[in-house]
Amino acid sequence: MKNLLLLLLFYSFSFCSFGQIKQSQAIDNIFSEWNKHDVPGGSFGIVKDGELIYTKGYGIADLEHGVEITPSTLFDIGSIAKYFTAVCILLLEEQGKLSLDDRIQKFLPDFPEYEANITIRHLLDHTHGIREYGSLKNLKGISGFNYTKSDVSYELIKRQKGLNCLPGEEFIYGNSGYFLLGKIVESASGQSLRIFAQEQIFGPLGMNNTHFHDNNKDVIKNHASSYSPKYGTDGFNNLITRSVGGVKTNVKDLAIWDHNFYHNKLGKGDKLFIQKMQEEGLLTNGESTGHSLGLQKGSYRGLKIVESNGSFAGYLARILRFPDENFSVIILANRADADPRVKSFQVSDILLKDKFASVSEKEEAKTDSPTNTKTSTSFALNQLVGDYEVVPGRVAEITVKGDMLHVLQKWDGAAFPVINTVGNSYQIPNTSIMELVFSEMESGYAQRLSATLNGVEFLFKRKEKLDLPPLNLNDFLGSYYSSEIDASFLIFEEDEELQLKIAHYEPTKLSIYDFHNDALFFDDGLLRFNRSKGSITGFEFDNGRVNNLKFKKM
Repeated sequence: MKNLLLLLLFYSFSFCSFGQIKQSQAIDNIFSEWNKHDVPGGSFGIVKDGELIYTKGYGIADLEHGVEITPSTLFDIGSIAKYFTAVCILLLEEQGKLSLDDRIQKFLPDFPEYEANITIRHLLDHTHGIREYGSLKNLKGISGFNYTKSDVSYELIKRQKGLNCLPGEEFIYGNSGYFLLGKIVESASGQSLRIFAQEQIFGPLGMNNTHFHDNNKDVIKNHASSYSPKYGTDGFNNLITRSVGGVKTNVKDLAIWDHNFYHNKLGKGDKLFIQKMQEEGLLTNGESTGHSLGLQKGSYRGLKIVESNGSFAGYLARILRFPDENFSVIILANRADADPRVKSFQVSDILLKDKFASVSEKEEAKTDSPTNTKTSTSFALNQLVGDYEVVPGRVAEITVKGDMLHVLQKWDGAAFPVINTVGNSYQIPNTSIMELVFSEMESGYAQRLSATLNGVEFLFKRKEKLDLPPLNLNDFLGSYYSSEIDASFLIFEEDEELQLKIAHYEPTKLSIYDFHNDALFFDDGLLRFNRSKGSITGFEFDNGRVNNLKFKKM
């Protein structure tokens, strides 16, 4: 009885503490630019000890009809949906209907064979090497905003004669693996992904407003449209009103989902199930991928965190969990310029202030201790300058102007200064939406650049320019065909510049790539040309998620 009384007092204190008007006003101030009657915004919730203790909607769900956002408004949650697909797979494993080490052809018998086996585990861990079907469709001229049947995507994936890498060798984040996992769920269970998830996850947990959206003709009540700002002027463009695929849900249901991580009700109700959901994937060499079924583990101001992020066509979603504090922040937005990562940390700064202060005092004590001799060396600005490549064709140039570091994204021309925050970390002034961290000093220069944008990390490596001979632009002119996507690219010259025409899209400029012989790049990829007896015979296309895609000169 005494313990029960203390527990009730604790919950009462927590609710009152987090529900104070002072804290509520401070939280509302974080979302002030969304809290208007003529702009899109988002829905937000705070979960403490399994209870949704504060939730609110800001802005408009449908600008055309003036419908306001509430905590019940449904949003597309982008890649957070991958987590639910992964849970379906783990439930099927628990039921004995599959093994994570099964070859995928066991459930997809018409899938092509490659030089190495691809397993369900490879799909879960993004180590399968299968090319990204969204990029393939885009190269074929099929926009991501257009509705296409899943069979079209599946057939396009199956046309691929090669992989980005051997299974297990690299972590390459993408959507093809989880698209195939959805088909495996259907094959192993005999049900659609939507029905299986409803019966095994959403129903048992009471997530009554959540579903896998698999029919573009369905009417979805209380659903937010998505928007992007009109750059250079006021207002917003409508991006999409009804997407197909993914998960539709709201803050209230995601609060229920969050609670299940502490008290599992799925499957056999075993804690080991939750632990398995959070195990990091491994490469063939034994190294960790740093990702676990859609989750990223890390720390913030000394406290452990688990992050899950999603984005799609102007929708952005984020769940930030502090597992040791049993505290989470959930943000769903319907505007492409939203910054849920920054806002989630700002909310945490307010409500976990005392926890952060306690951690800070402990860290200071460690620093003052004579036994703590570990130091961090800060690099000089001139040791950071140079070119860094994230994927073939995408290079960021780092320069120093005055006493400030500047970044130029060569693939799209975006340029911005960054300022030092601590150690070798840099941010764009007046925003923490992006963080740059330099590391691995060698021969007097940093060799590695980590860029974290909205919770997603991109790794760049130093790349040295080659001393290349001048190129004859006429060599590259002509039409090129890829049988793997059944589409052609046209390269032509206009105003003494090479232009690339893909399907119905507007032509885009091609530029010489200084880091590879006979290579041109544009904002979405790199073309590496092949020659025979001095003449161009074709090229291979790379953009990180699609590599070594072969085109033949016609």
